[in-house]
Amino acid sequence: LDSDGCYWVVGRSKDMVISGGENIYPAELENLLATCPGVAEAAAFGVADPQWGESLAAAVVRQPGSALDAEQLRQWLDGRIARYKWPRRFIFVEALPRTALGKVIKDDLQRLVFGNS
Repeated sequence: LDSDGCYWVVGRSKDMVISGGENIYPAELENLLATCPGVAEAAAFGVADPQWGESLAAAVVRQPGSALDAEQLRQWLDGRIARYKWPRRFIFVEALPRTALGKVIKDDLQRLVFGNS
């Protein structure tokens, strides 16, 4: 509710990132990353980007003993998904924040990784 008495809906009505006019569905990247050797789980989400409006970032939980890095993930993605759908940034985390029902809380992840982005 703003000072004029108008209500504003904030957040995403559906999980989609618009980057440079292209629609990117984080679930597509998450499902692909889940098949990558060395990845236990991943969550993709949009972040503000001065050039593209929004870009994709991915938080990745490595499998135990994996030393997977961002460059190896980029090499693995090459040829599997269009480059405009690649995350601009990979963040490696110990665990993804989840609700009591197990759903990834992307807002919390975004705040955890980027502060108040």
